Amino acid sequence: MKSTKLINLIVALFAALPLHVQLAAQRKADVNHSHPHYKVIEMGTFGGPNSYFFSEPVVESVNNQGTVVGGTDTGLPDPYAPNCFVVPDCHIVYAFKWKNGFLTDLGALPQGYSSTAYWINESGLIMGNSQNGFIDPISGLPEQVAVLWQEGGGIIDLGTLSGSFSFPNAMNNRGQVIGLAQNTVPDPYSFLNLGTETHGFVWQDGYMEDLGTLGGPDSWAAAINESSEIAGWAYINSTPNADNGVCTANVPTQDPFLWRNGEMIDLGTFGGTCGVVGSFANAGSGGAINSQGQIVGTSNLAGNQAHHAFLWNEGALTDLGTLGGANSEAYWINDAGEIVGRADVPGTQQNHHAFLWKHGKMRDLGKAKGWPCSTAIDINSQGQVIIDTGICGEGGGPGLLWENGVTYDLNTLIPPHSGFYIGNVNYINDRGDIAVTGILSNGDQRDLLLIPVGDGDDSTNNGPVTTEVSPIPIARLPRSVSRYGQFSRRTSVPKQ
Repeated sequence: MKSTKLINLIVALFAALPLHVQLAAQRKADVNHSHPHYKVIEMGTFGGPNSYFFSEPVVESVNNQGTVVGGTDTGLPDPYAPNCFVVPDCHIVYAFKWKNGFLTDLGALPQGYSSTAYWINESGLIMGNSQNGFIDPISGLPEQVAVLWQEGGGIIDLGTLSGSFSFPNAMNNRGQVIGLAQNTVPDPYSFLNLGTETHGFVWQDGYMEDLGTLGGPDSWAAAINESSEIAGWAYINSTPNADNGVCTANVPTQDPFLWRNGEMIDLGTFGGTCGVVGSFANAGSGGAINSQGQIVGTSNLAGNQAHHAFLWNEGALTDLGTLGGANSEAYWINDAGEIVGRADVPGTQQNHHAFLWKHGKMRDLGKAKGWPCSTAIDINSQGQVIIDTGICGEGGGPGLLWENGVTYDLNTLIPPHSGFYIGNVNYINDRGDIAVTGILSNGDQRDLLLIPVGDGDDSTNNGPVTTEVSPIPIARLPRSVSRYGQFSRRTSVPKQ
């Protein structure tokens, strides 16, 4: 699988019954509470038509100081077309930082064309990917590696595990970066289909540590907390399974893991041959482990015909259930142990709905009016949830916000003449700023930051509730270490 597929995976959930009585009751209950209001800030571009937040894996694109990171088109064509760098329009893309109204080009590695920024921590350290100007001799694709941008400027190449590719998935406030990287051992079951093994790594202070595996050839590090605990998944052997459910067929069994104090702990599954941290759909979630070491993810059931969201807590694997359908997936857990994701509701098409799991109960958060599905992708420390919607498995609907028991269409909470349709939601920080994708009338997309404002700001909408909310179904539950070396210089593409 090309590296671009790591980034463009997220989908939506939730089909609901219209309950006019319940909506009226919610509006009445909300009459003494202010609707949320937001002003809209556009990040801008570097001369091209589009800018991007990269939602897969779910990433922290805006920190609690309101600094935003992402990627934006230039006006230049990608010289590697059709093997373009992470974006569909084949422009050269530059990573950016937006802070206090200023857009900064973060640059790329010296011989690279394009770069992207995925994550910014509270100290201002920025994580992303950059091309390095070389072509992988096995796949024939342009190489890209994990990088860091420091607050004072400068780019750091995090290297690989002696292969040609590395990808960062998450970072903590200590500056530790985790992800996956290639080595040079041939592997027919490679997670990336690039011909060699890929192992999870943790990088700190100039060293990339190989996390190892659970006995098979590959591993994937997806999330890290402030205690340096890492969650991910790995093959447990080298014996392929003909059927892995929604996971790739004809690959070995993979189990989720916790890496702690140099040891990789197998978290197990619900009897199936495939489990992940986060969701099958989003290829891992940076918010899948919280400060208490609780981990959320998704596991096939025995027989691989269905999969359920799970919570792992100090040795206990809990099935979070569904909303009455066959499947569920968990995306994010906050430090209060509140979990969000998506779950099937009853029906022949098994539509998905966003859920909040709290105190052992799964709550249906509803869907956008006129759209069949929704997916809750993130929850902050205040319990605010952001929700993607649209056609099941394809997206396309409006972005939603759930707070204090009410689900809002974000398009009703912004200035009425902003010129943008709020589509995909990306991340919500702890002060309630939301990174979203805005669509212009010509179809171009732009990175936007929605900032909460008070009731006295008349530049915002009044925020009517325009979503459909379902009844509230309740689901009760029953290594090795290596320093990376400079990879050999293979085929270089000189910059023009």
